[in-house]
Amino acid sequence: MEKYALDTPSLFDIKKILEILPHRHPFLLIDKILEVDLDVPSIVGQKNVTMNESFFQGHFPDAPIMPGVLILEALAQTGGVLIHQKGFTDKIALFLTMNHVKFRNPVKPGDILLLFCEGTVFSSKGGRVKTKAMVGSKVAVEAEMGFALVKKELI
Repeated sequence: MEKYALDTPSLFDIKKILEILPHRHPFLLIDKILEVDLDVPSIVGQKNVTMNESFFQGHFPDAPIMPGVLILEALAQTGGVLIHQKGFTDKIALFLTMNHVKFRNPVKPGDILLLFCEGTVFSSKGGRVKTKAMVGSKVAVEAEMGFALVKKELI
């Protein structure tokens, strides 16, 4: 999206993301958060896709593209940060459903993947989010996701 330039400052850097999410390398798939709006509620994250990603070794090495399921995971992690910001700090969001998933355009090494997530339902037990991953003005993936909220100590 034109609103987010290469020099758009981070609202949350990687250190803050590591405080919020339980994911770690090689499964932490977001690099920074650019925007959070708790009134909507919505969030925008960013993933810098590099050739150094381990999945490129086996996912079409002669024509590398980021696996769609990992783009979905990056969207879910961005949603996880939104859920945390909505006040559910003692819980972890777990996937329940993915609906209306569409893979529109490939994501390649060197791309900057913008991750958009908008909450449609939030409760103490779970909710739903609408998501979209974009490279520039092109939609890469879109999906609606449902999640359950589970106390951290039960995982």
